[in-house]
Amino acid sequence: MQGLIVENKANLYKIQDENKKEYVATARGKFKNENQSPVVGDVVQFKIIEEEKNTAVIEKINERKTYIKRPKLANLTQLIFVMSCKHPKPDLLLLDKQIAFAEFLNIKPVIVLNKTDLDEKKEFENIEKIYTSIGYKVIKTDAKNGVGIEEIKDALRNNISAFSGNSGVGKSTLINNLFRTNITEEGEISVKNKKGKNTTTGIKLYELEPNTYIADTPGFSTFEIFEIPYKDLDHYFIEFKQGIENCKYVGCSHIKEQECGVKELLEVGNINTSRYNNYKKIYEELKDREDHKW
Repeated sequence: MQGLIVENKANLYKIQDENKKEYVATARGKFKNENQSPVVGDVVQFKIIEEEKNTAVIEKINERKTYIKRPKLANLTQLIFVMSCKHPKPDLLLLDKQIAFAEFLNIKPVIVLNKTDLDEKKEFENIEKIYTSIGYKVIKTDAKNGVGIEEIKDALRNNISAFSGNSGVGKSTLINNLFRTNITEEGEISVKNKKGKNTTTGIKLYELEPNTYIADTPGFSTFEIFEIPYKDLDHYFIEFKQGIENCKYVGCSHIKEQECGVKELLEVGNINTSRYNNYKKIYEELKDREDHKW
């Protein structure tokens, strides 16, 4: 049988089959030998152990489309980056790191500008302009009052999405508004004939509507992007593409070199100054880490 892993705690997996029936499963020992373990988001082949107890064992992991190492999550199709317009103030360096990481993983980035009601000067419109001009989807919301929730629902449809954002940006309020409940209050994995419940913090997929899932990922408020080789960073600033093709030197870093196509685009306003400056900061951060990793 085939199913989707929707929850993982310790060595237990909750699998949802094609008819939405759920099973609690373990994984065969061979996965440890193969240095691969099932994770939330995996589509797996499994065998029922006891129908009455809804227990099963995972026998095969289907090929993954995407994979995040921390937290471990497979087949994610969207990363929703939530940023507040005020309190806390927008962090565009963090946002550009997150977008680059999403591009590196081949996962679609979506930007949510929350707390628009607090931004009386509407400074968020400048942020919206920067990223929509590149081609990214930007959704403006006021989570407390439910503004923008339907637009987020439309963006989530037929995707497996995860939300990321600093503490205080309103990420939890947005997610709870989507479900019209506090999803953290729902039950956890339990297996019949075992005392109590497994209360270990784990990753879980919540089904918003058919074929639409949101990943609840504890500890996924922010993440580092050190998997990206610093020499490849420019490829994940997608507006650099035309400029890269026109650089005189192969392997141009677009920082100190002359006759750089990226800097030429910057000079004529086709690359935003904030984005370029953040590229340089991230480049130096990645390079410094790689230079000193030994």
